[in-house]
Amino acid sequence: MITLKGAEVSGKLKEQVGEYLKGMDGYVPTAAIVRVGQRPDDISYERNVMKKIAAFGMEARSFVFPEAISEEEFCKEFKKINGDDAIDGILLLRPLPKTMDERAFERMIDPRKDLDGISPVNMAGVFAGEEDGFAPCTAEAVIEVLKAYDIEITGKHAVIVGRSMVVGRPLSMLFLKENATVTLCHTRTKDLGKMCREADILVAAAGKAGMLSAEHVAGGAVVIDVGINVDENGRLCGDVKWEGLETAALAATPVPGGVGAVTTAVLCKHLAQAALRRRGYRNTCPSGGRSAIAER
Repeated sequence: MITLKGAEVSGKLKEQVGEYLKGMDGYVPTAAIVRVGQRPDDISYERNVMKKIAAFGMEARSFVFPEAISEEEFCKEFKKINGDDAIDGILLLRPLPKTMDERAFERMIDPRKDLDGISPVNMAGVFAGEEDGFAPCTAEAVIEVLKAYDIEITGKHAVIVGRSMVVGRPLSMLFLKENATVTLCHTRTKDLGKMCREADILVAAAGKAGMLSAEHVAGGAVVIDVGINVDENGRLCGDVKWEGLETAALAATPVPGGVGAVTTAVLCKHLAQAALRRRGYRNTCPSGGRSAIAER
């Protein structure tokens, strides 16, 4: 079984971003990371994103607000960030406090700066199969992993377990755009095992530790595990039990070290693309110029 390592895919995306930056005449794209409160997972993710953006040769600014801030006051501050021409992209860390209408801020964010594809405008573009705009980073990361390892998507049967607007639903549209046949399942799907065993590409994105196992995988299938969970021993784990996959799957992503590393790299790619589009720079990245890791 091939282990689909996210670090290698991230490295390829870094090369692509480097090509984008060559066409910007020395301009350095800048992202705003907006956080409300002190949630440990938000702080950890913010730290990782800022490091990744810096490693990709760009800049990130952190905007942190107290959890007790009123929605009205946060709205004023968010509008300032949204309208700041020095900011090329925005990452709004969610969930916001329950006292705020999160959907209102999703509608407010400038679609051209929406790095994680939360704007209704960008989401509509994903469902319409448009080229412009940004898809949610995790959903796009799945496609990037498959392409980087030269795994055929066209004509394949992709089964996705999970129907969230963050991964499952937009990913189904991205698969369709790549000419796959898609089945979208969830935790209440009847005979889930049978559905999963029909997959050429099986994506686990239900957010439930160990929900799927080797019994759900037909011989030769590719397994993409999007889940990030914590087991009873406090260790990170995915939605798929790794035991037995070696003989059941052709290839699989590990957790950690799989899709997660690619997600932040996709966000960096979105930042570079946002700067290119907003500032009218020429795109110097060769179309279709990816280098297949599988050829090594």
